Amino acid sequence: VQLVESGGGMVQPGGSLRLSCAASGFTFKAYEMSWVRQAPGKGPEWVSTIPTGDTNRYYSDSVKGRFTISRDNAKNTLYLQMNSLKPEDTALYYCARGGRITSMSSRRYWGQGTQVTVSP
Repeated sequence: VQLVESGGGMVQPGGSLRLSCAASGFTFKAYEMSWVRQAPGKGPEWVSTIPTGDTNRYYSDSVKGRFTISRDNAKNTLYLQMNSLKPEDTALYYCARGGRITSMSSRRYWGQGTQVTVSP
């Protein structure tokens, strides 16, 4: 299993970023996928999950209405569109295989992370 995130960077409050996660080594379309983030000095925080069929999407209250998770099963790629970014969104963002419970129970199927910094 390999998950490689990209798209992070530094942005001003109110700005946008789009994260990508390239998946390989498993049947991507058969798994729920999630984004998890970890801010400096804090524990991991679940952000969002998308099921296999892309019919429902789930978000934490802290990002609901601002972030959109999506997937392209043909490209084995997971995305996170982040709009209206706030300083409190600053964190290392990880792509994770599995739903909310699975992704938060173990780092085994996480990528290496991509840094998002929101600062004036």
